[in-house]
Amino acid sequence: MGHYTRFLFILFFLAGSNAAYTQSTNNPVKAKIIAREDGFTLLRADKPYFIKGAGGTNYMDRLARYGGNSIRTWGSGNGGAVLNKAYDLGLTVTMGLDVARERHGFNYDDTAAVNQQLARLRLEVRKYKNHPALLAWGIGNELNLEYKNPKVWDAVNNIAKMIHQEDPDHLVTTMLAGINKKEVEYIKARCPELDLLSVQVYGGLAKVPQQIREAGWDGPYMVTEWGPTGHWESLQTPWKAAIEETSSEKAAVYKSRYEAAVKQDKHCIGSYVFLWGQKQERTPTWYGLFTEKGEESEVVDVMQYLWTGNWPGNRAPHLDSVLLDHKKAKDMIYLQPGKTYPVAVFAHDPDQDKLIARWELLPESTDLKNGGDRESRPAAIPSAVTGEIPGKTLLKTPGKEGAYRLFLYLSDGRNKVATANLPFYVKQGTE
Repeated sequence: MGHYTRFLFILFFLAGSNAAYTQSTNNPVKAKIIAREDGFTLLRADKPYFIKGAGGTNYMDRLARYGGNSIRTWGSGNGGAVLNKAYDLGLTVTMGLDVARERHGFNYDDTAAVNQQLARLRLEVRKYKNHPALLAWGIGNELNLEYKNPKVWDAVNNIAKMIHQEDPDHLVTTMLAGINKKEVEYIKARCPELDLLSVQVYGGLAKVPQQIREAGWDGPYMVTEWGPTGHWESLQTPWKAAIEETSSEKAAVYKSRYEAAVKQDKHCIGSYVFLWGQKQERTPTWYGLFTEKGEESEVVDVMQYLWTGNWPGNRAPHLDSVLLDHKKAKDMIYLQPGKTYPVAVFAHDPDQDKLIARWELLPESTDLKNGGDRESRPAAIPSAVTGEIPGKTLLKTPGKEGAYRLFLYLSDGRNKVATANLPFYVKQGTE
């Protein structure tokens, strides 16, 4: 290929790419909510659209394959790439707008800073408002968490008003931590520009339809985060370690709570399950539906069933119980330093796959934050566990006194996994 021909080829390639980009990002699809006799319906391109969503931008191809139809982000960084990928997969996006939080030091009495934030967000809205994958805008995340200044709701309303001026085609909401009558009253009084409310609830999801009405909200809403029993809601050990559900216990509560709330309430236009990915929050397994290796837990199977009515062909392993020194986590396990203790696993695979155990011992995390803020993962303690399932498995405790957690990853060899962990405390003379 000569220089001139190559130059023309590059020009045509760039022109074609540009045309494709323009075509795929400048055809907004209108979303609106209409009132029905018994509730509300979200319409997208004038067709009913119930949100079967997940929080996060990982494994979007799997989300689409398993029956999900939407993702939710916490900010608009990398928004163009996220929207384009969602569009290619037939998904929509509730695009988060990163709004400053009082608990991180922002002062909503600072008019200049508030106006500067509004100007910054206007540019973000202009950037993505015409993309056909866009469904809604989410103003901030849990702005009511650890706050005192109600002027934040004035700022939220001004952002919502700005969005409606710039983008008349998409919905606008804000995400609340929990359901609180005081915040609902503030929002009803100060945020008339919002199209709907979004709530984020974990252990109490089944009670959301009742609680949201008792708080005085009779409009449409969606649940933008829901999942396992939260670490703040769980049983605590005497050394203040929250006891986490196994992946199988999580699968049961995800299913029962969703069916009692999101699926039943006609005021709810859908939800975003948390978290379609993996993160360290109290533990590396508490909130993610996937492991760090991308393995899928039993909760992913449940979501596929809730979205489609069908279970996957290959099901995740099911854990009945895990015992350390013949005790369950809720038995509050104390062990002596530098000693060996038996570990027992009771589990089965619905497809009769051979199960492979991976063990990891971590010190109890001390980098504890609120509101999903980033936490660091503790470094693993090597060579703590010997033996395999179904053989004899033994844990040798560390010589240093303190709080630890033993993690189990039980894999079927086909990218499905069951997870559990047992918090325990090492202390001399505890037996």
